[in-house]
Amino acid sequence: MINILLRGIIVYIIVIVSVRLMGKRQIGELQPTELVTTFLLSEIASMPLQNKDISLATCVVLIFMIVGLEIIFSVLSMKSRLFRTVTQGSGALIIKDGKLLQNKLSQIRYSIDDLLEALRLKDVFDISEVKYAYVETNGSLSVMLKDSAKPVTKADLKLPQKSTPLTCLVISDGKITDKDFDLCALTEEKLLKELSKKNISAADVFLMTADKNGRFNIIRKEQIK
Repeated sequence: MINILLRGIIVYIIVIVSVRLMGKRQIGELQPTELVTTFLLSEIASMPLQNKDISLATCVVLIFMIVGLEIIFSVLSMKSRLFRTVTQGSGALIIKDGKLLQNKLSQIRYSIDDLLEALRLKDVFDISEVKYAYVETNGSLSVMLKDSAKPVTKADLKLPQKSTPLTCLVISDGKITDKDFDLCALTEEKLLKELSKKNISAADVFLMTADKNGRFNIIRKEQIK
């Protein structure tokens, strides 16, 4: 029993490290090679837990071999357009100048129901409003609306535009986070001075953000009853 628990903990840590090495993507954004790698990792990770005769070392070697192959494939994809096209495919234009390209839909086996659902997820409920639409290599849909269907912007109305500064997280659950201090022109001294003005300590702050304009937003910790 203890042996199985130890195996589970070790495999869990190894899989987390492996996925971290592969990079940050959501499941829906995975390319085919990344998706296959994810499936293989889950299968291999379960092998030493299901069968005691399978060596944990063998499992570890296989996991890192597959992750290594994925990293190599990623580098080759960055260097070679041909390799990227072969392994990942290429985007498909399915709407051009407002016209639905039915032959292209058939080629990529993308049904009308799939298209309408993807458009609705983009808040587009009328296909006649679309000027261009691409099915990307990960299956997502990119849409450009016709000018008549685009939301009106300040630039269209020739209204004065103000640049919105980046908001940085500076305190999280009572702990000061200084990694973005440069982005919001902040120092720990300025931060503590602002807290002093509010008569509050960092330990009493649940969330605090700041921007370059010197605006702060503070959410105090709630008292747990």
